[in-house]
Amino acid sequence: MKYIQEIEIDKPIDQVIALFDNPDNMSKWMDELLSFESIRGTLGQSDAKSKLKFKMGKREIGMIETVTVRNLPDEYSGTYEAKGVFNIVKNKFVKISDNKTKYIVESEFQFTGYMKFVAFFMPNIFKKQSMKYLVGFKEFAENEK
Repeated sequence: MKYIQEIEIDKPIDQVIALFDNPDNMSKWMDELLSFESIRGTLGQSDAKSKLKFKMGKREIGMIETVTVRNLPDEYSGTYEAKGVFNIVKNKFVKISDNKTKYIVESEFQFTGYMKFVAFFMPNIFKKQSMKYLVGFKEFAENEK
């Protein structure tokens, strides 16, 4: 499953990138994020690996992030591996004006086992979660002092 989502943020691109590029900010726009720890390399740099833990409903879900491309603002890409799910995400930021930035996310999901059935019968849950993070980041960025 592949899809693209985007949102406009009422902030200059350099400020948006600075907020996005700071791993300490992740929990400020991802409510479900419980922890984020480095496994290998420097956080946010190409080939770095990190372990993320999320609270989804009553379950905790762990995943491994591997940064594959770091060329901000044009591309920040990575893979996210969890049980039954392999996700490729490409983030891109585009200057619309001096005070407005477009944030574009391309997502590709590959599923195995039980998650194939979840994805087949409820594909919108993945799109909805992705959009929740875009909206969360927009709100965080626009309200950051």
